[in-house]
Amino acid sequence: MVSFENTRFDPDLTGFHAIAQQMAQAVGYTADLSIDSGLAQLLRLRVAQLNPCSYCLILHSKAANDRGIGVEKIAHLPSWRESTMFSDAERSALAYCEALTAYDLAAFPSKHAALASHFDEVAIAEIAAIIINMNLWTRLKLAQGAIPVQV
Repeated sequence: MVSFENTRFDPDLTGFHAIAQQMAQAVGYTADLSIDSGLAQLLRLRVAQLNPCSYCLILHSKAANDRGIGVEKIAHLPSWRESTMFSDAERSALAYCEALTAYDLAAFPSKHAALASHFDEVAIAEIAAIIINMNLWTRLKLAQGAIPVQV
């Protein structure tokens, strides 16, 4: 079993943590969204991998498995480009996720266009919100120094 310890500051010292929690309720891993819950979880986990956040990696690996995503697909996520385990829609969403997370202005228009060939405007808005929310959480957990502690 793993718990987490804040090594830098208590995030509840400001109202920002409450705002982040509201965002998590709206688009986090327990939110009820129109897009496939497995895809949403893959996006959350990919952001956690790109911004290596221990808290988010542990939480979202477990949540992905709880959503029925196999351990092989979870383990293979960093190499999704070289895989047949991901659908074309998942691949376009993962490419969009990486471009938005890396703030790749040059690649972003083509990644959005590819995403639009698989998803409607509501789904795209949810996908963007999931990615933005996860980028917020990975940075918050880094700043507060949330580290795993084996218990």
